[in-house]
Amino acid sequence: MADAPKLVFAPFGAAKVPPKTGVLVVFCDEELKLGSATRQALKGAGDLIARAAASDRFTGKSGSALDIVAPTGLKAARLVVIGTGKEALKAQDLVKLGGAATGRIPANAAHATIIAEMPGGAMKPDQAAELALGATLRVYAFDRYKTKRKEGEEPPSRRDIVIAVGDVARTRKAWSRNEAVANGVVFARDLVNEPANVLYPEEFARRAGKLRNLAVSNDELDVTAMKKLGMHALLGVGQGSARASRVVVMRWKGGKSGADPVAFVGKGVCFDTGGISIKPAASMEDMKGDMAGAACVVGLIQALAARKAHVNAVGVIGLVENMPAGNAQRPGDIVKSMSGQTIEIINTDAEGRLVLADVLWYTAKRFEPKFMIDLATLTGAIIVSLGHEYAGLFANDDKLAERLTKMGEATGEKVWRMPLGPEYDKQIDSKFADVKNTGGRMGGAITAAQFLQRFVGKTPWAHLDIAGTGFASPQNDINKSWGSGFGVRLLDALVAEYYEK
Repeated sequence: MADAPKLVFAPFGAAKVPPKTGVLVVFCDEELKLGSATRQALKGAGDLIARAAASDRFTGKSGSALDIVAPTGLKAARLVVIGTGKEALKAQDLVKLGGAATGRIPANAAHATIIAEMPGGAMKPDQAAELALGATLRVYAFDRYKTKRKEGEEPPSRRDIVIAVGDVARTRKAWSRNEAVANGVVFARDLVNEPANVLYPEEFARRAGKLRNLAVSNDELDVTAMKKLGMHALLGVGQGSARASRVVVMRWKGGKSGADPVAFVGKGVCFDTGGISIKPAASMEDMKGDMAGAACVVGLIQALAARKAHVNAVGVIGLVENMPAGNAQRPGDIVKSMSGQTIEIINTDAEGRLVLADVLWYTAKRFEPKFMIDLATLTGAIIVSLGHEYAGLFANDDKLAERLTKMGEATGEKVWRMPLGPEYDKQIDSKFADVKNTGGRMGGAITAAQFLQRFVGKTPWAHLDIAGTGFASPQNDINKSWGSGFGVRLLDALVAEYYEK
């Protein structure tokens, strides 16, 4: 399959649009005003945009598009005008704009030029970098297993997207940070999209190990090491699989020596059949994405390392397969977690919280972090509560919850805080052990988080239930992928805004 389009920056006037397959993308406001560089690029086209806008009832509303094929007076095969609206655009608006602009470029276009200019003048370097971020995320496609395409759908062997800017050097500098984040999202999406016969725990661990190339230290705990640590909650989930379980610990040391790290923990169930409490067959194929939390953690650590974030960060992921077999965990079994707490297994399909129980305890005790944030495609109940637009947020620390909410709004990876309280504990009290692994249907996302809270001690902690946002979530201007990479941009922004300064 064709490689992803190559993104380059060029100064205004130097970005040429070849004929036949070339596409020119420009921006206008609600009065159809254009910037000076844009007007220069359209010189010879006369009142083409005004006439086409009148014919197509295009008003320049934010995100709207006017598509002109074979534009008179221009060598380009296609002219696309994207509306910016009338209000000042925030960073996330520019990201969406970049996605919307790129989404209008036909797949068979070998070359496209986007003029990064608003009606009032050239975009600032950081604004152009946000535009480029949206463009990069939009063009992502996971098609490595496709060997055939319908006639006329085959993309060119090379695709170039040129973003014309006012200051190339400063834009490239601004882009270097965003590029690191974009690559982290792409890595996470690739992991989520991979089939489970390709991406099983040991292979996932191997791919996470590639972060050593970015000076990330990497430790891998095998089954023997986990048994010595007493991680029987995690090991119980994976004992029915022919694939051995793993825990991977990634450390980026970009802060002051000895400073407490920030910690991120991910659920990595590479495939979830439900175990003995087996799931219905319908849509079970989606359970290859039950490791989206772990994928986010790996993508995030890559992004922090690639942009050389001034912070000490730890990423810990628990990798298992939940399979039914003669030696699989059964409902009614009791396991002893690393914390010493005993857990009665009521439903083997409530497995993610068992994985996280041991990994959260391990992370808190080994690293004593400033905070821990875990991400997990944990419950269908959170989708019932919030749909696919928000991730569920549970926290024992108000400041951390407020910061996550604020960064969610800023990045568009939104979270909504849900309650925790001792009243819910009685739903997970066990007659035979310290706790049981499910509290029934009522408040299922809450009791799952309440369960996790028992394994974090006094560490400031937040749990993000991304079951509705990690995969198969609604597609938008910057994501046309089944695996979204949700959480990488959110958590990178959190670190950058509050923990690097």
